[in-house]
Amino acid sequence: MAHAMSANTIFCKSAAALLFAATLCAQPPMGGRGGPPMSDAMRQAQQLMRDGKLGDALAIYEKENASNQAGTVLDLMGKGAEARKHFQKAIDAAPDAAAKANAQRSMAMSYAFEGDCRNTVKYEQMVIAYWVTREQADPQNAFYQEGEMANEAARVCIDAGDLEAADTWYRKGTELGLKEPGNQTHPASLWNFRLEHALARIAARKGNKAEAQKHAAAAKAQLDGDPKMAEQQARFFPYLTGYVALYTGDYKQARDDFEKAIALPGNTADPFYQCLLGMAYEKLGEKEKAMECYRKASANMGHNPPAAFAKPFTRKKLA
Repeated sequence: MAHAMSANTIFCKSAAALLFAATLCAQPPMGGRGGPPMSDAMRQAQQLMRDGKLGDALAIYEKENASNQAGTVLDLMGKGAEARKHFQKAIDAAPDAAAKANAQRSMAMSYAFEGDCRNTVKYEQMVIAYWVTREQADPQNAFYQEGEMANEAARVCIDAGDLEAADTWYRKGTELGLKEPGNQTHPASLWNFRLEHALARIAARKGNKAEAQKHAAAAKAQLDGDPKMAEQQARFFPYLTGYVALYTGDYKQARDDFEKAIALPGNTADPFYQCLLGMAYEKLGEKEKAMECYRKASANMGHNPPAAFAKPFTRKKLA
C-alpha cells in the first residue's frame, strides 16, 4: 500500500497531480535533515530527468560524484547491477550513520526494481537497525520509521509474489510501529488499518476471496472508528477493494474502483495504480486504455516501491 505520511516520515510525496510530477521521488535524507544548496549542475540533471533524458542526467550525476542519484537513474534505465555499484559507493562514503542508512535504503529499492524480495529485506533491516539506535533520543519517530521500513520491505515482497515474506514483514511492521510510546503521533488504528489492508491483498493474491473481503471489512472498520486517521488513509481504500476484485476475478469492479482511487487527491501520480487499472482494462479487452495507463505509469521517475514495480512492468508491456 502507498502509505500516508506524517511530517516526520522519509517517504516522498508527489507535489502535483500529473504523473510525471513524481519525478525524482527518491528518499529524502533521514529524519528530514536538509543538505547543502543544490548546484546548478544538479538542478540541470533533475530537469533532464523530468524531460525523460536519463542518459544525459546520468552523465551529470557521475561527473558530480552524486552516487545515490546516479544509482537511481540506472535503476530507472533497468541497469540494476550498475546502479548498485553506485549505491555501494554511497554506503562506503557516507559521512554519518543517517547518510549510510539512506544509502542502504536506496540499495534496498534497487533490488526492488528487480523483484528481489530477499535482498530488499536484507537492506531494509539495515535501515531498521539505524532507527533502533535512535529509539532513546527520538522514540516517536524511530518506532514509526522502523514500522515503515518493515512495511516497505513487505510491499516489495508482495509485488514480487513472495506472499509469505510479505505476511511476515507486514506483521513485523505493525509490531514495530505499535511500540511508539502511547501511539499519540501515529495511532494504533493506523497500524491496524495498514495490516488489515495488507492481509486482504495477500489473501486476494492467494485467490481466497472470502478471507480477502473479511480483512477489507476489518480495514474499513478501522477507518470508521478513527475519523482523524481516516482523513489521510481513506484514499487508500478504493485501491484495496479494486485490488481484491482484480485478483479474485471481478474485473469490472476492479476497473471502477481503480478509476475511483486514481481520481482522489494524492493518488493520481501513483504509477502502481495506473498499472493495476491497466491490468483491469486488459482483462476486459480494452487494450488501448490499458496501454495508455502503462504509458502514464512508465513516465514516473520515482525510486520507491510503486516505481520499482511499474518501471520494469511497463517496460515489458510497452516493448
